[in-house]
Amino acid sequence: MAINSALLHTDVQEFIRSYEGSLSDLAFAGSPFKSVTVLELIQQIEGRNRTKKKLPTWYRTKNILYPPKLNLEQTSSEITAEYKASLIEGKSLADISGGFGVDSFYFAQTVNSVHHFEINTSLSEVVAHNFNQLERTNITCFATDGLQAIRKQAYDVIYADPSRRHDEKGKVYFLSDCVPNIPVNVGLLRKQSKILLLKTAPMLDISVGIKELGAVTAIHIVAIDNEVKELLWVISDMASETPVVNTVNVKKQETEQFSFTLGEPAEATYEAPSRFLYEPNAAIMKSGAFDTVSGAFKIKKLHKHTHLYTSESLREFPGRRFFIKDVVPYSKKEMRKAMKFDKANVATRNFPESVAIIRNKWKLKEGGDRYLFFSIIKNEEKVMLVCEKI
Repeated sequence: MAINSALLHTDVQEFIRSYEGSLSDLAFAGSPFKSVTVLELIQQIEGRNRTKKKLPTWYRTKNILYPPKLNLEQTSSEITAEYKASLIEGKSLADISGGFGVDSFYFAQTVNSVHHFEINTSLSEVVAHNFNQLERTNITCFATDGLQAIRKQAYDVIYADPSRRHDEKGKVYFLSDCVPNIPVNVGLLRKQSKILLLKTAPMLDISVGIKELGAVTAIHIVAIDNEVKELLWVISDMASETPVVNTVNVKKQETEQFSFTLGEPAEATYEAPSRFLYEPNAAIMKSGAFDTVSGAFKIKKLHKHTHLYTSESLREFPGRRFFIKDVVPYSKKEMRKAMKFDKANVATRNFPESVAIIRNKWKLKEGGDRYLFFSIIKNEEKVMLVCEKI
């Protein structure tokens, strides 16, 4: 379906950019424009609203067109796209599952020439229009199957973000169930590129990914504000059975990074809660490097299955840090003596009761400056750690 050029008329664009009412009310009232349907208006208004935080460059740029919301849900954010672009180098890149084109836009700031392949003709047309509005001239859009296209031409870099929605299985998490099927075609992709970069869902287990892909050069676990958004897999001539794992947590004021070699020997040491408590960020939690963290930062684990750490002196750490004010044995008698407050931030780590049960049992409201961690520590003792955030 061709782009409705009437959407780009000045009065229509002004309406889309300034509309702040209910979309339900708009649907009921109908379109105020003869050449634009109310469904087209709703798609553009809703699409633009969705990009305000995720894609601020698109949100600010005039005459941007937006596809159906599913395409926007599946696209990378600008933060993660910029990070991906920092991982590659070369003169040519093929984005074989181009989508809304955010990754291609940032790759084009690093690579001389980017080919954006998108089999959905309407989406490809929208993306080409937007690149023109964004004044990105070194990207060429092709409305075709990228996996077939790269058979005819080699690139310095091939990037793939396979769709995690299967027509029959619905939402999927194994690479072999995604479209295109990367494990089946990994030989072709490696043959046609110097660097193969893959984006997968955060839910994919790292060991499963390696099993499906074979040798990998590096794995990047990317979180934004402590929520894992993407797993990135780099495969090149340097591919190894023991890839480097890079954990990244992008925060407003800083970026936390920690790297290690997968499978390297690591042995944690254990200790009862001391003066300070450490909680790893989400990217480290996803990596599974629990023993490695203990040695790297010279901190002690509270228990083999409790991924909280302690030390007597304060350490730099990629995650949250707390001052331990009290350690309370989890018994009715001790808890009743300690519970002289009714408001706290509650978390459980390797504990038999849920946060909801604990809140209900001890009549605790959410919030405040007090942090409570309910955990099992050394010698299988259940405790409540009363903490203050640093």
